[in-house]
Amino acid sequence: MPSVKLPAADGTFVEHRLREPAEWPRPRAAINSRIAFAATPVIGHAWRENVPGAPAQLDWDATLAFRRHIWSYGLGVAEAMDTAQRGMGLDWHTASELITCSAAEARATGGLVAAGAGTDTGDDITDLAGVVRAYESQVAHVENAGAQVILMASRQLAALASSPDDYAAVYGKVLSQLSRPCIVHWLGPAFDPALAGYWGAHEIEDATVAFVSLVTEHRQAIDGVKVSLLDLDHERQLRKALPAEVRIYTGDDFNYPELIRGDGQTGSDALLGIFSAIAAPASAALQALDDGDLAAYDSALSPTVPLSRHLFGEPTFYYKVGIAFLAWLSGHQDGFTMVSGLQSARSAIHLTEAFRLADRAGLFPDPDLAARRLSSFLVTAGLSDD
Repeated sequence: MPSVKLPAADGTFVEHRLREPAEWPRPRAAINSRIAFAATPVIGHAWRENVPGAPAQLDWDATLAFRRHIWSYGLGVAEAMDTAQRGMGLDWHTASELITCSAAEARATGGLVAAGAGTDTGDDITDLAGVVRAYESQVAHVENAGAQVILMASRQLAALASSPDDYAAVYGKVLSQLSRPCIVHWLGPAFDPALAGYWGAHEIEDATVAFVSLVTEHRQAIDGVKVSLLDLDHERQLRKALPAEVRIYTGDDFNYPELIRGDGQTGSDALLGIFSAIAAPASAALQALDDGDLAAYDSALSPTVPLSRHLFGEPTFYYKVGIAFLAWLSGHQDGFTMVSGLQSARSAIHLTEAFRLADRAGLFPDPDLAARRLSSFLVTAGLSDD
C-alpha cells in the first residue's frame, strides 16, 4: 500500500501508510429502517472563473455523476442545500437549474431526491410579504421539478421578523400551499450566523416552543423536520415533543450514529452533509440496521465520527471545504475546485488531518490515487518533505 509523509502542526512529518480499500456492499434492495438523505456538494469547473464574487460555474457532468454515486448506495440526495454552497457561492439561478437536472436524474435512476426552497431569489426583500413570495416561487420550482420540498431557513426572514408570530405567519402561508408534505429545516447559527434568533427567540428553549407549536399546527403539511443544532440531548427531547407522525431528519454531524440508531423504540432519520463523504459506510450501516445487526451498524459508522467532527469543527460553515477535498481525493472531481474559490477556507494542515481520518475510516476506493493527489496538494502548499 502507498505511504505519504504527512505534515503535523508542530512542523514535523509523520509517515502514513494507507490501509487496504474497505469493501462496502451496495444494497440489493431498498433500505427500509430509516430514510437517509446525503446533502450533496456541487463541483466547480476547474477551467472556469470560480473565484470570489463570480457566478458559480459547475462541472455538470461530475456534479450529476456524484449524485448517481449517492443513489447507488441506496441513499437519497438532498439537493441545493448548504452543503452545495447555497448562500456561499451558489446563487438561485444556478441552484434552480441544479434542482431541475438532479430531479431528472433521480427519475431516470429511481433515486430519492428532495431540494431546498428558500428566499435567496436575488430580489430585494423588504417585508414579510416579500419573504412569502420568495418562498412561494422557489417552492413552485422544486415541486414542478418533481422533488420533495425542503423548506430552508431564511436569512431574510431572520432579519425582518420581530416575534415568533411573524415566523408562524410566514410559514403558515407557505405550508398551506404545498402539494405534498415537506421537510422543514432548522439550521443553527453554527452553520449560518445570520440565522441567530430563528423562530423569534435567542434561547433554544423558547425557540423550541415556537417551533413545536408551528409544526404541530401544520403537521399535515410536514413530513419531517431537519434539525442542525449539533445538540444530542435537544434532538432527543424534540423527538418526544413533536407529533408522532412527524419525522426528525437529523442534521447532527457530531452525534448521528446514536441518533439514527435510536433507543429501540424510536430513532432519527437522516439528512446529513457528512453522508456525502461517507455514503458507502453509511449505506452499510443502514443495511445492517435493516438486518438488526447493531454490531455491524456500529462497526461501519463509529470510525467515521472523528472525521465528521473534524470536518464540522469551528468555523462550522466551512465544513464544505473538507467534503470537496475528500471528493477530489476519491476521484469524484478532477480538481480541488469549489465555486467562489472556497477551497482556500481551510488550512492545508486541517485538510491533511481530514485525509488521515478518512483513510482510517476506509473511505478511499483507490488509495494510490488518494496518495498521489494528497502528495501533489502538499507540494503546492509548501508542506512537502522532499
